[in-house]
Amino acid sequence: MVHRIEVYSKVFDARAVAAKNRLLKLDLVGSDCDLWISDVYTIDKDFSHDSLKNIASMLANPVTQSFVTKTHPSPPLSGRETRNSPTNKGELEGVFTYAIEIGFLPGVTDNIATTARESIEDLLKTKFIKEENVYSSKLFFLKGNITEKDTIKIIQSFYNPLIERGQLKDFKTFVKEGGMDIFVPRVILNKITQVTEVDLDVSDEELMLIGKSGITGPDGIRRGPLALDLTFMRTIQAYFKKMKRKPNDIELESLAQSWSEHCKHTIFADPIDELKDGLYKTYIKGATEEIRRKKGNRDFCVSVFTDNSGGIIFDDEFMVTHKVETHNSPSALDPFGGAVTGIVGVNRDTIGFGLGAKPVANFYGFCFADPRIDIALYKGKNKTQKMLSGRRIMDGVIAGVNSGGNQSGIPTPQGFVYFDKSFAGKPLVFVGTVGLIPRKIKGHKAHLKKAQPGDYIVMVGGRVGKDGIHGATFSSEALDTGSPATAVQLGDPITQKKLSDALIKEARNTLLYNSITDNGAGGLSCSVSEMARESGGCIVELEKVPLKYPHLEPWEIWVSESQERMTLAVPEKNWTKFSGLMKRRGVEATVIGKFTDSGKCAVRFKGQKIMELDMDFLHNGLPKRPMKTKMPVSYSSSGALAQSRSSSRLPSVARTIRNFNQLFLQMLSRPNITSFEFISRQYDHIVQGNAVLGPLQGRGRVNADTSVIRPVLSSQKGVILSQALYPAYSEIDTYNMAASSIDTAIRNAVAAGANPDYISLLDNFCWCSANEPERLYQLKLAAKACFDFAIAYETPFISGKDSMFNDFKGFDKDGLPIKISILPTLLISSFGVIDDITKVVSPDAKMAGDLVYLLGETFNEMCGSEYLAMLKEKDEKEYSSQNIPAVSVGKNRKLYSAVYTAIQKDLIASSISIRHGGLGVALARKAIGGMLGVSVSSKNIPGMVESNDVALYSESQGRILVTVAPANKVSFEKIMKGNSYALIGKVTKEPVILIKGLKGKEIINLSLKKAVEAYRETFKDY
Repeated sequence: MVHRIEVYSKVFDARAVAAKNRLLKLDLVGSDCDLWISDVYTIDKDFSHDSLKNIASMLANPVTQSFVTKTHPSPPLSGRETRNSPTNKGELEGVFTYAIEIGFLPGVTDNIATTARESIEDLLKTKFIKEENVYSSKLFFLKGNITEKDTIKIIQSFYNPLIERGQLKDFKTFVKEGGMDIFVPRVILNKITQVTEVDLDVSDEELMLIGKSGITGPDGIRRGPLALDLTFMRTIQAYFKKMKRKPNDIELESLAQSWSEHCKHTIFADPIDELKDGLYKTYIKGATEEIRRKKGNRDFCVSVFTDNSGGIIFDDEFMVTHKVETHNSPSALDPFGGAVTGIVGVNRDTIGFGLGAKPVANFYGFCFADPRIDIALYKGKNKTQKMLSGRRIMDGVIAGVNSGGNQSGIPTPQGFVYFDKSFAGKPLVFVGTVGLIPRKIKGHKAHLKKAQPGDYIVMVGGRVGKDGIHGATFSSEALDTGSPATAVQLGDPITQKKLSDALIKEARNTLLYNSITDNGAGGLSCSVSEMARESGGCIVELEKVPLKYPHLEPWEIWVSESQERMTLAVPEKNWTKFSGLMKRRGVEATVIGKFTDSGKCAVRFKGQKIMELDMDFLHNGLPKRPMKTKMPVSYSSSGALAQSRSSSRLPSVARTIRNFNQLFLQMLSRPNITSFEFISRQYDHIVQGNAVLGPLQGRGRVNADTSVIRPVLSSQKGVILSQALYPAYSEIDTYNMAASSIDTAIRNAVAAGANPDYISLLDNFCWCSANEPERLYQLKLAAKACFDFAIAYETPFISGKDSMFNDFKGFDKDGLPIKISILPTLLISSFGVIDDITKVVSPDAKMAGDLVYLLGETFNEMCGSEYLAMLKEKDEKEYSSQNIPAVSVGKNRKLYSAVYTAIQKDLIASSISIRHGGLGVALARKAIGGMLGVSVSSKNIPGMVESNDVALYSESQGRILVTVAPANKVSFEKIMKGNSYALIGKVTKEPVILIKGLKGKEIINLSLKKAVEAYRETFKDY
C-alpha cells in the first residue's frame, strides 16, 4: 500500500507569502491572487489506519496545522480519505483555480523525506526495508484570474526539471480525479549488473570520442564525459597494450576521475612557456616556500598544500585551518543542490584535515548575472533545455548555502556577492570553511595521518546512488548540451552533522583511525586511491558498499559522488569500538576493503577482480602537456611590480558633471556596492557563540568586508577573515587584477586589526577557455602577480583551488549559437590570527566630532572601476580612462604596519578599506554604519588627482579611511609620520553627507536618509 499525508497550515504561512511575491514580481499573477501550500509525504510502506494517523499527527503541528491522509493500492488507482479535523479553506473546501505539485525525480536526495522516515522508525519502532521509503513534495494551490498559459510559466518558476517533477491540475480535474496523482519516485534499474571491456585498439578519432563523450553502454548510448584528451587516451592505450589486455570500464572511469582537471589541476601543473615546473610549483607553492624560508622562526604555517585544507598556528594548543572551494558547474544546473553540496563538501574538507578539524565558520562568495535582467539561454538547439534565469540561480544558490550551513550548526560570518553579465551562462559559487584542531592528540601531531597496510577501508556517512556520477569530469569541461544530470547532487547536512560530531568529538580524540579524507570529486575512486598512496596499495570489495537502491553498475558505485561520506583507515583492532560508536550515533559505517602495500589499486566485485591498476600509473602516469601562451591583442601588462604610479598614469577624458548628488546615489545603489543584507540575515552567524565582528556592522548594518571569530571561547585570540576580487580588471590587465585582489584582501584584514605579519592567503582561480593561448597568457600573468606580491607582503599561500573551463556553449533567445565566458576571476582570501579580540575595529563611524583621515594615495586609476562601468551602462561615452589600479607594495606595507600599531594603541575609532567605488562609497558606508554624518574635503588628498569624480571614485589601491578621536590626533599623526595621509574632515552629529571638491566648493550635500535608502534600495524586496 501507498499512503499519502497532506499537511496544511491553519495560520499565517510565510512560505506562501514569499511564493506569491515571487509570482507577483514575474507578473504571473495579480495582487488579488490567493496562494496556499501543503506539505505532502508519500509513504511507500504498508501501515494500519491507526499507525498512519499517528504518523500524520507527528508530522503536523496540532496547534498550527491540520492533515489529510489517503491510502492507495500500489500502484495507486483509488483510495479512501480520512480527515482529522473539519475541512477549512486550507483543506480545499473553498474553490481554487489550479493545483501544482512539485516533488523530486527518482534518485534525487530528499532530505525532508529522510528525516521523516527516521522519525517514523523512531515513533513506531519499525524499519523501512528493501525499496520501502518516504518521499516528500509540496502542493501549491492558486486562486485567482490565472490563464492556462501563465500556469506553465508558474510551474516552471517553482521547479527545476533536471531534478524535480511537476504536476498541474485545474479545479475541475482535481475534483473529478480525487486529487493529485500519487507518484512514487522509486529508482528502477536493470537487475543485471556487468563489467564491460573497452576496446582501445581503435583510431584516434574514436579515442577522442571516448574521451569526450564517454564509454558506449550496452544500450548504445555513451555514458558521459571522461574529459580525457587524445594525449591522455593514447597514454592509457599504451599502458594497457603493455599489460596485454583491454581495460574494464571501471578502470577507464577511475583514470578519468583521477586525471581530471578538477582533481589533478593539470593546467597549473603542466609546463608553460619557460616554466618547466608549471604555474603552481613555480608561482604559488614557490612563493610559499620562499616566504617560509625567509620567516624562519616566525613561520606560522604548519600544513600547506598537502591536505584537504591549509593549517596555521593559532596558539600553543590549537591550529586553525581554511579551505575555499568552488562549485560552479553544478550550481548552473541545479543552483540549490550545487550550492548545498558545495558548502557541505568544503565542510568535509575541514573534517578531513589531518585527523579531523571541527568546522567553526563558513564563508561564501557569489558571482552572478544581474538577477533583475532575464537573459534567455538554451543548452539545446531549437530553444530546448532552457537554462535557469539569473534570479532562479541566485535564489537557489543562496538557499543552498543557507541550508548547508545553518542545518550543520556552523556560523557564516563572512561573504560577498558580485555581479556581471559574463556570469549569465555559469555562476561562480565560492564556499569556504574554517576549522579548529588540536596541535597534538595524545602526543600525536594531529595534522599528520597515514593509512597503514592492513587497516580497514571504512566508508562512513551517506549511501551511494547515481547522483554525482561524472561530477569531476563534468566540472573539467565547458557547460553544454551534453552536460549530464547525474553530475548534480543534493547534500544532506543533517546526516553530515551526525557524522561530523561522531568523528571530531569522539573517534578522533581516542585515535580510533589512522587517516581520513572526504568522498568528494570522484567519490571512492579518488578518496580510496589517494589514501592508498599512504600505505602503498588497496583492495576494495565493491559489493560491500552501502547503496541507496540496488543494481548500480560497479563503475557507478566506484565513481559516484553521493554526499555526506568520508573514507577512513581504521586499524583492525579498533574496528569493534569504532563501529559501535558510529552505530550509537546513528552513523552508518562499513568495511569495504583493506589498505595494502601491494603497489596496486585493486577492486573486486562479487569475487571477481574487475580493476587492478599500478598505483604509480594511476597517480603519476598522466603525460605532461607543454603549453604555450600568446599575448592578447592590445594587451600591454608589464607583469612587473609597480615602483611608481605618478610617472606612468595617463590623463582621462574628463566629463562635465552637473549633479554629483545624483551620481553618488546611483553609485550606492549599484549591485556591486549596495547592501546585500538580504543574504547576510539568512545565514546564522551566532551559532557556536564565536562571533566578534559579524557580517553586518554598525547601527546602520553595513555589509562588512572583514569578520572576526573567537574559535576558542576561553581565549582572547581570534581569527580574522576577508577576501577580494576584481573581475572587471581582467580583460585589461590580469597582473594588476591579481595584485589588487591580494592588496585588498590584506588591507581589509589590516583595517580591522590584523597583524600584517600574521596573514596567510588562499587563491581561487576561476578561468575560462583555458585551452586558448591568450587565456593562458592572462592566467600566467595573474599567477606571476601572486608570486610577486605574496613574497613582497610575506603572506604565504596555504591552500587554493582552480576551476578552468567556466564557459557556456549553447544558444541565445533567437536560437543562434553563443559562447559566454566568465571574466577571468581570482578570489584571494586572507586568513590570520589576532592576539586580542578587544582590539578589532569596525568600519562604522563612532562619535560626532571624530576626525576623518584618508590614508594612502589616490591616482587617476578609473579603468575597470564601478564608476566607469556605471557611465558605460548609461551610455555616457565621453569619459574614458586607460589606467588600471597598480599596487605600490613598499608604500603600502609600511602604511599597513603603521595602521596596525595605531590600532594596538587604541588610537583608531573606525576603519574601512577603500575598494570598489572608491573614497565616495567608503565615506557613505562609514556614515551609514554609524548613522552619523560626515563633512569632508578632497582638496588636499595625497596623490595626483585631476578631477572631482576621480577623487571620489578612483579605485587606487593601498587606501584606508579611518576616524580618530580628537584627543588621539597627535599620537595618531606621530605614528603615521613618513606615510601618505591627510586629515580630510570630521564626523558630524547632523545626519548629512557633505563633501567639498578639489577647489573647496561643495559638490555633495545629501541627507543620510537618502544615502541609506539608495544603499538598501536595489535588493530591498529580495
